[in-house]
Amino acid sequence: MHIEVRTQEAVKVIKLSGRLALGESVDRVRETIHDLLASGDCRMVVDLANVPMLDSSGIGLLIKSLSAAKQAGGSVKLLNPSKFALQTLKMIGLLSQFEVFGDQGQAVKSFR
Repeated sequence: MHIEVRTQEAVKVIKLSGRLALGESVDRVRETIHDLLASGDCRMVVDLANVPMLDSSGIGLLIKSLSAAKQAGGSVKLLNPSKFALQTLKMIGLLSQFEVFGDQGQAVKSFR
């Protein structure tokens, strides 16, 4: 799992590349998001364009991150989820929990 964090208009854009599945990849993403929340960054866009697969651990991480960010006054929004990610979230009834964007600029602007 490759993780790249950038800041755009006080919003953290987290670009993930690789499988978001049980083990090291979920642990690394969890640590990254935890560190951002601990430093007061609660407005996040998670770019899933290069995440071909996510399992229940990855989905759980996204849901927990969304909950933690909302408790801190922010949110986690999804950017360009792969077809697999979209179908998986939809199938288990969790897609409606997230705002989903196809354009990074629009995702960032949605925090205004």
